[in-house]
Amino acid sequence: MSDEPSTEIERPPTEILPPRRAWLVLIVAPIVLVADLVTKQLTLSALEGEAPVRVLGGLFYLQIVRNPGAAFGMATGMTWVLTLIALAVVIGIIWVMPKLRSTGWAIGLSLVLAGAIGNLLDRFFRAPGAMHGHVVDFLSPFAPNGEVFPVFNVADSAIVCGGALIVLMALLGRDYDGRRTAEKK
Repeated sequence: MSDEPSTEIERPPTEILPPRRAWLVLIVAPIVLVADLVTKQLTLSALEGEAPVRVLGGLFYLQIVRNPGAAFGMATGMTWVLTLIALAVVIGIIWVMPKLRSTGWAIGLSLVLAGAIGNLLDRFFRAPGAMHGHVVDFLSPFAPNGEVFPVFNVADSAIVCGGALIVLMALLGRDYDGRRTAEKK
């Protein structure tokens, strides 16, 4: 035996990661997007020019509100900025998709992606014109005209639920790549 140091490099054990989850985004996001588009079209067909319709004993009212801004009436004159932000969100999620290994993150990002695309389609294709279009909102909880809570749509719900799931994953110390945040240090 020789007393010379070994030239072989010691490598850490290969980390076993969960399988990729991008396929979940390709299933969940289109389903939610179609639900948003169909509910908006059905609502427009049935309620355009009509008074709010009481549903479930007043738990919800269905009515059409064309929203030029963000939730809670914020950024009303900033439609083009909201459009650019939504585009950035969509691009960011698509960039992260191949790295997704967490089921929770994949579902959360799917919901945010579908909601962003649903509202983006309104911003691009509804009046008054491209990048200035108004989002069709139609669900008003507890009272008509947003008296108790802002009027929203399926896309808005998806964004909120997806965002909440992503925050929960972060609080639980789970990262989008399937590892615990503490394992990365």
